[in-house]
Amino acid sequence: MHLIVCLFTIFAAWRWGDWQNWRKYHPTMFYIAAGGLLYEYLTRDNTMWYFYPDLLFNEKITVIIYALVTMPLSVLIFLSRYPQTIRKQLIYLTKWVFIYVFVETILHSFGRISYQHGWNLFHSLLFDMMMFPMLLLHHKKPLWAYLVSIVIVVLLMHWFDIPMS
Repeated sequence: MHLIVCLFTIFAAWRWGDWQNWRKYHPTMFYIAAGGLLYEYLTRDNTMWYFYPDLLFNEKITVIIYALVTMPLSVLIFLSRYPQTIRKQLIYLTKWVFIYVFVETILHSFGRISYQHGWNLFHSLLFDMMMFPMLLLHHKKPLWAYLVSIVIVVLLMHWFDIPMS
């Protein structure tokens, strides 16, 4: 399943990503990759979810592929097709949250992801509802996004009782 998600994301990025202007989106693609890897480092002994590997991947490779391929490419698509009007922006944000929750639901139903330490699909929904506006904030005002991200990380680590040592 993870390989299918990755390959579909690559295809979607090829098809719908704005590759002529990829440099404009690169910092935010890096931001999400760094955030995913930072999550893995900070929660290495207390992860909120676990990816069960499939086909060629072990768990660590699966995580790396999501952090360095799937997530950054989805950011490329998300940002490069972001609409101008507020109404369309709200619909677009809702669509992307739905896509992420839908994919996670499929992964969970096929036993490719499990939740731990109090995390569940509802938390993922809330996280996605926060993540996409944070991607926009980073794209427009990166320093603000880093400051807000630090606050969010500290709050989430406290909420889910993740040791900060």
